[in-house]
Amino acid sequence: MSDSIKIDVWSDIGCPWCWVGKHKFADALARYQATDGAVPVEIEYHSYELHPDTPLDFVGTELDWLVSARGMSASHVTTSMERVAAIAEAAGTVYDYDNLKHINSLKAHQLVHYAKARGTQAETLDRVLKAHYLEGRGVEDVQDLADLGAEVGFDRDDVVRSLEAEEYLPDVQADLDQARALDIRVVPVYVMEGQYALVGSQESSAYFDLLRKLTDERAEVAR
Repeated sequence: MSDSIKIDVWSDIGCPWCWVGKHKFADALARYQATDGAVPVEIEYHSYELHPDTPLDFVGTELDWLVSARGMSASHVTTSMERVAAIAEAAGTVYDYDNLKHINSLKAHQLVHYAKARGTQAETLDRVLKAHYLEGRGVEDVQDLADLGAEVGFDRDDVVRSLEAEEYLPDVQADLDQARALDIRVVPVYVMEGQYALVGSQESSAYFDLLRKLTDERAEVAR
């Protein structure tokens, strides 16, 4: 048995609930790490695409996409966005939906895998998500992603090289294939120790309780 609890997370950069869930999980993890008997937690993020049919040259907001491509009413989308924004604020973050661009997330996932190979996956994912949801930046364009990569310490030219060559596209595809094999259809999904899965943006307490359950189970086995 590993000394750490392994958590595999399937999420999409273009999924607002994944950003909310990430904040709620971070809160749960901080509280867990302050409890007696807490063990290290290893987190690995995996790619998922909610809107793989988004054209790479699509220009417009999230509202534009949901109305034009999904046939939803503008009033329904606006109400849904306001609800997500309120939940996000309660979780400790903010969405700037007025400037939120709808994206094809494939290139951004490749940058996250580039970072994973260099040991800074979580930090890079955070920067990409912040750029997308809070700053209204383009996170599907190679040059914009290279700027973000440079901000977290990568060589900008090497990021451009990697993204243009689609160096990590096979890794992204492997994540997508694994998600299909696991019948993942909604994200985020937090799989803990390959045994338990929390689907969708859960309350912080759900993540905390499961971390404690796994820790207690380990203690029982060790006796």
